[in-house]
Amino acid sequence: MQKTSKTIVFFGSGPVAATSLELLTKHLNIEAVVTKPKPAYHRGDFPVIALAERLSLQTLYASNKQELTDLFATKPVTSRLGIVIDFGVIIPREVIDYCPLGIINSHFSLLPKWRGADPISFAILEGDAKTGVSLMLIDENLDTGKLIVQKSLIIEPDETTPTLTDKLISLSDELLATYVPRYISGDITPRVQPHPSRATYSRKLTKDDGVIDWHKPAVRIEREIRAFIEWPKSHTQIAGKEVIITQARVIDATGKPGQFTISDRQVTVYTGKQALVIARLKLAGKNEMSGDSFIAGYGQLLH
Repeated sequence: MQKTSKTIVFFGSGPVAATSLELLTKHLNIEAVVTKPKPAYHRGDFPVIALAERLSLQTLYASNKQELTDLFATKPVTSRLGIVIDFGVIIPREVIDYCPLGIINSHFSLLPKWRGADPISFAILEGDAKTGVSLMLIDENLDTGKLIVQKSLIIEPDETTPTLTDKLISLSDELLATYVPRYISGDITPRVQPHPSRATYSRKLTKDDGVIDWHKPAVRIEREIRAFIEWPKSHTQIAGKEVIITQARVIDATGKPGQFTISDRQVTVYTGKQALVIARLKLAGKNEMSGDSFIAGYGQLLH
């Protein structure tokens, strides 16, 4: 697709924003990138800042709502449209209104389902059969704006947050490339989200979410392992050893929740309903290993 003659201002800070921005430059002209500044204590690059520097894109900084308001009071850009992905700063009404065509958020769920901070992890956690991308004009409320387009995709049974994120980034780029020029040209009339009373909400995960509660059903814990594989990671203790479980499968077995056993060269742990076979795990300071390798090195601790 040829780049539109129109320009946009891009708002984004995280790694999803960086990947999305790089893809977006193939379709649209980016007048400026608005992102969070790199904290003084941070080591290494910030992906969005590093990308903007590499592509010689104008970069503007705001770490909170007030700084963003103050920034746009200086009239730093002329773009009629903004696009926001993975920004992490609340965009106030003054900034939304600054862009005559508004600001489009590419939200990684089928709104109004999973409004909020972490729709991808929560779609996996709840065992949803599908998710998708919603292009939405933002307003002052939480993911309640009018929709430009939505498209769904299937969530595979072994999907993890990273694999699903990659698929949604690609779908997002496809929709932005196709529908943003049409929206700019006035060919699309945004519509109100369907069934707002059925909205569900995600939230930011915390470190405590990663502590496995073996009284939960095995099906739920297995979803947590896939959803939390990057953060906060699903961790527990096995025979006094702190471990992160990275892959498991559900089996029909009954026992005391939290009890680990070894049989048929596999580590099994009982839960509140059924049990889990630990396929892959990681000890503190060690590389990830298979359950069989763990038994070879540490199995005696479970006897």
